[in-house]
Amino acid sequence: MADEADLGGARRVAGAMADAALAWLGLLDAGQRRTAVGESPSDDATDAERRRWFYTPTDHGGLTLHQQRPAQQQAAMRLVASGLSTAGYVTVATTLGLENVLDHVEGFPARFTRFGRERGRDPGLYYLRVFGEPGGVRPWGWRFGGHHVSLNNLLVDGDLVSTTPCFMGADPASAPLLGGAVSRPLGRPEDLARELVRSLSPELARRAIVSPQAPPDLVTGNRTTVSPDDPAPAGVAGAELDAGQREVLRALLGTYFGRVPDAVSPMARYDGAALDAVRVAWAGRTEPGLPHYYRIQAPDLLIEWDNTQRDANHAHSVWRDPGRDFGLDVLAAHHQRHH
Repeated sequence: MADEADLGGARRVAGAMADAALAWLGLLDAGQRRTAVGESPSDDATDAERRRWFYTPTDHGGLTLHQQRPAQQQAAMRLVASGLSTAGYVTVATTLGLENVLDHVEGFPARFTRFGRERGRDPGLYYLRVFGEPGGVRPWGWRFGGHHVSLNNLLVDGDLVSTTPCFMGADPASAPLLGGAVSRPLGRPEDLARELVRSLSPELARRAIVSPQAPPDLVTGNRTTVSPDDPAPAGVAGAELDAGQREVLRALLGTYFGRVPDAVSPMARYDGAALDAVRVAWAGRTEPGLPHYYRIQAPDLLIEWDNTQRDANHAHSVWRDPGRDFGLDVLAAHHQRHH
């Protein structure tokens, strides 16, 4: 996760997570704990539940905010905040609130029959689950998710070893505020990518724009595992960009890596040769307000973005690490050392 210089900071993040998780669990009664706690992370089939993730408004597994008293909800959000930067936490909290806005957009339907529940767009239907026993050296983790949010964290030997998959979405992606202001929780990931692609020379643009039509959703969806070569890398490489374009690319990467605290962000690694290897591909039109999709890939990186649904006002974005999602590489090594 973190560079060597940030190991102390990374340990502090891991410690804050453990403290917050223990505090939350300590407020729960026995019945709540049965729902809130899952199997300890491992590299075998007993770990399948932890690796199950969604970004749709379905049951993500765990204890919902609805099932908690106010003090428990506050402790739950403290745990969520422990794994995010301030900007990341504000974005997630805003996404929860957008469920009320989306309910308004859809006319406050009396019943959301597609999912068989009384209220479909519901800011209380976000699920938190802890896997294993927080703290110490044994693997443990936690997951927070609901509509347009999926945060997945694994800790081993007291270190935070994985923060991916990390999904954030927004529906509506753009909505009016008083005085002519506009709410765009994920505006920068969209605008920077568009700025980069539109700045390319005609020859580079022809290779960067891989299709005139955007796919209807993330190509990889909510797969448990992805490969560095699936989908096949496409587009233009960072090595082909000029200095200004490389800065835009780094800023774009920062809108994803900046979701987590600086001490556990991989941002510092993406310069020089590492940035040279990053490929950017776009699909769809490049004019604002039209359906579009982009993908950013490197050997240890997959970012996907789409804004195609609801007249291109419904954004999805995910940051993944194909070899390290859910910390499966570290869990396998931990198992070999201790068994």
